[in-house]
Amino acid sequence: MSRIGTVFAALKADGRKALIPFVTAGDPHPTATVDLLLAMAEAGADVIELGVPFSDPMADGPIIQRAGERALKHGIGLRKVLDYVREFRVRNDKTPLVLMGYANPVERYGLDAFVADASVAGVDGVLIVDYPPEECEEFAARLRAANMDAIFLLAPTSTEARMAQVGQLASGYVYYVSLKGVTGAGHLNTAAVAEAVPRIRRHVSTPVGVGFGIRDGATARAVADVSDAVVIGSKLVELLERQPADNVASTGAAFIREIRAALDKKD
Repeated sequence: MSRIGTVFAALKADGRKALIPFVTAGDPHPTATVDLLLAMAEAGADVIELGVPFSDPMADGPIIQRAGERALKHGIGLRKVLDYVREFRVRNDKTPLVLMGYANPVERYGLDAFVADASVAGVDGVLIVDYPPEECEEFAARLRAANMDAIFLLAPTSTEARMAQVGQLASGYVYYVSLKGVTGAGHLNTAAVAEAVPRIRRHVSTPVGVGFGIRDGATARAVADVSDAVVIGSKLVELLERQPADNVASTGAAFIREIRAALDKKD
């Protein structure tokens, strides 16, 4: 079982839901990334999505676009992202890390080289936003052979056929994008999420995480009531973007503790 699978199994046994924060590697300060990851894990993050900066992030809203631009100005590319993972693993060998990004950096790196180097670095899962499942059978198989999970997105517009395709390939968890549009857009409709997740579960055996539009403990708790995991990106990145380097880790940890407390609160 992968590290992601182990974490979800333990959470299920305890009757708890996964908290999955997203941050962009190298943002807002390259020297703060590893300490931020470690601090979030200590504060209660169960899995961490680490964004790979890319110059044309078509699925991202302005907050995460700005984060990618800042990271690129600092010279953060895929090789540096893997360096961060290796450095994190020296001090934390339990919290799963998922690389989230776009196809171009991976293909420039070389698929075989990327899978090999990511596995050695300690990556646990990969989510490539612009890799549709119908074109990913071989890539997903390569990841699984290297003990990494292939994470896929589903959206309100996903058809039953697309859900079935994802169900055949996905491992680790599936990320349900709860809103139409880009990251950080709109207001979360928890009733719509509650209707969508059972449809997804008819096709997908992996845990279902929900992201987009979750900005505080109340919405996180509402989503957790109907899903297996809560994914938070834009609000966290927004909180971090103006912090000096020596405040980044503590600010991220405080936010994660707040969300973790909301998820674990007993009725």
